[in-house]
Amino acid sequence: MKKKITMQFIADSLGLSRNTVSKVLNGYPGVSNETKEKVIKKAIELNYKYFSNTDIEKFNGKETGNIALLTANMPTSSHYGTSFLNGFEGKIRSEGYNLSYYIIREAEINALLLPNSFQTSKIDGIICIELFDKNYIELINKLKIPTIFADTSADVFYPELVADIILMENEHNVYGITKKLIDKGYTNIGFVGDYNHCRSFYERWIGFNHALLDSNLQLNLSYCIIDDDKFFSSDWIGDQLDRMKSLPSAFFCANDFIAINVLSALKERNIKVPDDIVICGFDDSIESKIVEPSLTTVHIFSNEMGVIAAETILSRIKNPSRPPQIIHVKTEPIFRNSTGNIL
Repeated sequence: MKKKITMQFIADSLGLSRNTVSKVLNGYPGVSNETKEKVIKKAIELNYKYFSNTDIEKFNGKETGNIALLTANMPTSSHYGTSFLNGFEGKIRSEGYNLSYYIIREAEINALLLPNSFQTSKIDGIICIELFDKNYIELINKLKIPTIFADTSADVFYPELVADIILMENEHNVYGITKKLIDKGYTNIGFVGDYNHCRSFYERWIGFNHALLDSNLQLNLSYCIIDDDKFFSSDWIGDQLDRMKSLPSAFFCANDFIAINVLSALKERNIKVPDDIVICGFDDSIESKIVEPSLTTVHIFSNEMGVIAAETILSRIKNPSRPPQIIHVKTEPIFRNSTGNIL
């Protein structure tokens, strides 16, 4: 259970009395500026919600900053983005910034409209997550507000963006796992996922193909499910499996959500994993650990990614003319039962 943040908790964290913390947070005199600054910084860091002291909004000599989160799909609890945003928000709050949430509807994306409540004059920076429409990305870029994209469109050319981009390292570990499968004899191998969905999926597709090339194997599209489908549900995947003349010996899936739906579709057809076919995913989601069989995947250091993204956007706000960065944060392969004994 998440611990409730109270004045006493803040006081204990700093080795101060509750009375001193109360004076600071309620705007009473009699506390040194040094102590006041420590209390305010710790309260912001811990996301303490009951401020009445206007000094908090003037922390570090400025009004509280505001960073806008723009997303077309708010991450669910199993999505890497949830932990990413926890790390991101914790870091920016410790520096005196708030995070405002804006869900971009499909109609707004198609019409290239910003949300009605979005006021550019009150925004210091922008973070975009799960927002992959190229034209909408270009719209955000034209606002000339410091921006970082957590992943981006597969067809956005980096020089076009005057913004920072943060991605998990996608290509290397997909290459490594695919190569290990091939070396263990799984030479009929397919990819599942729309590689044009986002930049991360595209980089995973590149890693997959690179492993085939280095193993002198040709890509067999009849083993792949790469159609443009928004949902990749188990029923839809099952229909694609039924159309295959023969199944591959292995599937590499663009993420765990897709991999688990592939696993479900195979189970409905009495195809055993890993005995008949092996499966890999990507994300190391909560579900990947508890599904049967447990899923070989790639772990994303998502909370740490969020902190790095926060540090990057805060630096961009301070120095808007700094050259844009493309940041890849290391990932880690996790081998579980869905690939049998390939180590």
